[in-house]
Amino acid sequence: MGFAVRKVAVVGAGPAGIATVKHLLAEGHFELIDVFEQQANTGGVWNYSSYAPLNELSVPQTSPHQPLEEPRWDLFKPGESSPLKPIFVTPMYDRLESNIPHFMMKHPSDASLEDEPLFAGHESVLRYLNKYAENIRHLIRFRTQVYDIKRKAEGGNDRWLVCIKDLVSNKVSERLYDAVAVASGHHYVPMIPDLPEIRGWNKAYPNVISHSKYYRTPDDFKDKKVLVVGNSASGLDIAIQISTVSKHPLLNSRRSEAPEFQRKASWKKELPEIAEFILPSHTHSHPHQTIRFADGHVESHIEAVVFCTGYYYSFPFLSSLQPPVIVTGERVEDTYQHIFHIKYPSLAFVGLPIKILPFRTFEGQAAIISRIWSGRLDLPSKAEMKVWECGRIAERGAGRKFHELGNLEDLRYHNELIDWALQARSEDGRNMPPKWNERDHWVRKNIPAIKKAFADKGEARHSVRSVEELGFSFQAHNTRGAK
Repeated sequence: MGFAVRKVAVVGAGPAGIATVKHLLAEGHFELIDVFEQQANTGGVWNYSSYAPLNELSVPQTSPHQPLEEPRWDLFKPGESSPLKPIFVTPMYDRLESNIPHFMMKHPSDASLEDEPLFAGHESVLRYLNKYAENIRHLIRFRTQVYDIKRKAEGGNDRWLVCIKDLVSNKVSERLYDAVAVASGHHYVPMIPDLPEIRGWNKAYPNVISHSKYYRTPDDFKDKKVLVVGNSASGLDIAIQISTVSKHPLLNSRRSEAPEFQRKASWKKELPEIAEFILPSHTHSHPHQTIRFADGHVESHIEAVVFCTGYYYSFPFLSSLQPPVIVTGERVEDTYQHIFHIKYPSLAFVGLPIKILPFRTFEGQAAIISRIWSGRLDLPSKAEMKVWECGRIAERGAGRKFHELGNLEDLRYHNELIDWALQARSEDGRNMPPKWNERDHWVRKNIPAIKKAFADKGEARHSVRSVEELGFSFQAHNTRGAK
């Protein structure tokens, strides 16, 4: 399948967008690359803001079909920041440290994060991304929101009318492109399940239920009885932070059993899924703020519930595309290899997979997109791409697991992308991201234990730069495996 792509629009200047632009430029083929970013800086989700309006959270939140977020402009006092800096709510919190070792986060072609602690803080990651993006800033239109993308069929090719809004002047305009790369992330619409009586409970006890997107600091939970729902990496990190100031034990409701080293934690109490929120009118046999769990256990006087239950895929600016790319919000419809829209492959997505090592995955996806759109690499037929999607659904289902690449699948996926990219015509490999090696696989498998050992160092963790300093040795692992 060939392409006649010369003009490309990239939506988003976070890690995925930066990687995409770098690889598009490296092709030396495209005559126009425009990047649209609604924030005032590069870095995407790594931009921190203390702004977290909990009153804007819908409980439950079960639909991905939400309008574009409106920016806030009035958060800074004179002298603190430019009044022209739009603020959007991101899931970045005050004390966030990466859950991935720095050497597995860095973009391979630029300065590393290895002068930072092994698990770098969000400020360090943002500085790194800003530095990495320095030579592409001239291509980025900041404070510019993409509000619609319309397909135009011209001469047998799909073209894309990108409708944008300058957030400072409110001026709207349109531009026509041959291809669009959507790299805007998927941490926009929180997922809060519609559990029995959750609506009435939230109305009776307003601002008790929240979502990790709105978490900023553990100080808000001081001396409170807290329930954290979910067992993701961020959920565990938030639970640990809150437990330093909350009542003990902190309650943790989760679908799957925690790893053994987490189950032994004395500061928390493991509970199954929530079965029911008990309304005040039904609490004659229970105190207020009561929740019943799947095993029948009941907890009362719960003063804060934090759902760490992930996000829906949501792209409001693609709502006019038919058939829709978003239906349930649990996956993106009609995609090949988590990248290309099957029916309209001049529309591509960067960063759809979850439970991944993100930065290197973005590089691999961007390497494929740039080579295919420049004509150096071929896509399979639409029928073959549809077979891949159907096979993925048969294997993983049509829900959230479709884009999930856990249990080292993300490393295999990246390496397969690189093998594919190396098949490009006139390929010299100079701009090719490296493949994950055997040591990387070993580190990836041991990240939870490495992160725990890092956290156990307390303040001394800030001086740790390598996994070896924490007692982990790939060489020793290999030696034991050879015996």
